[in-house]
Amino acid sequence: MGVPIVPEAVLLEQDKSTDMVARHEAQTCPLCAASGPRVWLKAPDRFHGRRKPYTLARCSDCSLVWLVDPPRPGEMHLHYTDAYHKLIAAAGESSPARWKFRKETVASFRQAGTLLDLGCSSGSFLECFRDGNWRLFGIEMSAENAQKAEATTGAQVFTGDILEATFPPESFDVITCFDVLEHLYEPRRVMARVAEWLKPGGNFYVLIPNIDSAEARVFGTYWHGLELPRHLFHYCPESLTALAQSVGLHTLMLKTRRNPAVGTSMRYLWDDVLASIGILRIPVAYKARPGLIWRATRKLVRMTILQLLLGMASLAGGGESIHAVFQKPAAARLPELS
Repeated sequence: MGVPIVPEAVLLEQDKSTDMVARHEAQTCPLCAASGPRVWLKAPDRFHGRRKPYTLARCSDCSLVWLVDPPRPGEMHLHYTDAYHKLIAAAGESSPARWKFRKETVASFRQAGTLLDLGCSSGSFLECFRDGNWRLFGIEMSAENAQKAEATTGAQVFTGDILEATFPPESFDVITCFDVLEHLYEPRRVMARVAEWLKPGGNFYVLIPNIDSAEARVFGTYWHGLELPRHLFHYCPESLTALAQSVGLHTLMLKTRRNPAVGTSMRYLWDDVLASIGILRIPVAYKARPGLIWRATRKLVRMTILQLLLGMASLAGGGESIHAVFQKPAAARLPELS
């Protein structure tokens, strides 16, 4: 499969037209407004095999990590390629077991009501709730995926940006958001909108990558969860809690879970090693599906060596994903955004 002709030349040319001094001026934390954030790391978009470096900064007060000078919204389509969308859709539709823990988490707090899924894709998670006890809603950027979600789940799906949706205040008992918050340009505004849409006592269940996970600490710039520049913000339990509290939500549950993708992180590292001796491989985004022998070998490694590594991982950090449930107080005035 050929690599699309956009990326590198266009991206590098955009960079030349920008005032580099202005781009790297001292900033304040976009969450707590603390000054003097430090550079956390610099890395390229390894998924597409691109060379343009990106810088992540970290707040020393609330621990939020964010992308310095991210691509403008009008340019972001260059980074969400067809290869990326196909990978995401395949992961949701071919692995129904991935929803088991998430469905159980929702059910542990509420068994019926109105549920809104932010970034619902083709509706594979919403399908878990087609039991007559729930009224289902979704928000999805892709018109094609939104139509598919409505057809397969009976949900009412708004097509567009989360902040453009016009649901009335106090509409939902549960709002879910899986692997979406890290992609958003204005996470606090979205969190405030969530708080507005929730009924008093309603729950917001969010899942995001953990920047302080064992895998992130071990692999550094090669960690697959960086997803630069598509992930604009990176959270740890501390910064996610601070974000929720900033709009008046309080914590019901927060835990990290193992969600390893060591194979992808190792691939990124190995690609760099080979490139240093002149061997260039097809980027992960465009590689062909592995053959039967390779898939069998990979499964064997996962069942043996990987299990041993995961058993030792707690020494390096928490799980690779954060699962958190926040609640809107039964009667409280939510803070206004400045």
